[in-house]
Amino acid sequence: MSVSAVGFDLDYTLAVPTRDRETILSEAASATGAPPLSREAYLREHQENLTRETREPIFESLLDNHDSPVDPEHVATAYRERITDAVVPAEGVEPMLVGLRTTYRVGLLTNGPVVAQEAKLDKLGWRDYFDAALVTGALPAGKPDERAFDALLDALGTTAEETVYVGDSVHHDIAGAHDAGLRPVQVLGEGCDDPDPRAIAHIQRESLPTELPELLADL
Repeated sequence: MSVSAVGFDLDYTLAVPTRDRETILSEAASATGAPPLSREAYLREHQENLTRETREPIFESLLDNHDSPVDPEHVATAYRERITDAVVPAEGVEPMLVGLRTTYRVGLLTNGPVVAQEAKLDKLGWRDYFDAALVTGALPAGKPDERAFDALLDALGTTAEETVYVGDSVHHDIAGAHDAGLRPVQVLGEGCDDPDPRAIAHIQRESLPTELPELLADL
């Protein structure tokens, strides 16, 4: 079956941070008087809070582990502001998205709390780049749960067999899309996982704007 739609992950696929996220987390904690917080602990809590409105529950749990009296909302806000300020488009992806929409339905499915991920979209100015843009904070489940990918298919009005999904994370994007019946394409590069055989193709992030349209046309 030919491809009629393509969905994308956001972070480290279409957008990248200009500064290391561990440093940003350390700065947010310091600015709010919170104790040092590890990136590994943050990521564990993030995975447990993919269907939230904000990051406040993530930092509430982290601060409880340190018996800290600091308001988790303040830390969540400080972290969100710094992350949003640091996010920029991966080179060449904006004209790629515009071009793809002339042929395909184009969607976004990104893990994370609603306020945090929508702040990134607003900063990037990408609201009009997608036929459907879904944040798992507003869904019953996050990636790699099949329900997240089903929500994307419903929003795009396409079937799994005719939809390609592009992402960098083996666990969230490649395995999740594969198990949901979509055709996964893995983005490689700094901050990304090693190539996974479940992907139908592997593309370096800097080559995505040229190689992905060619790949889609050949499917």
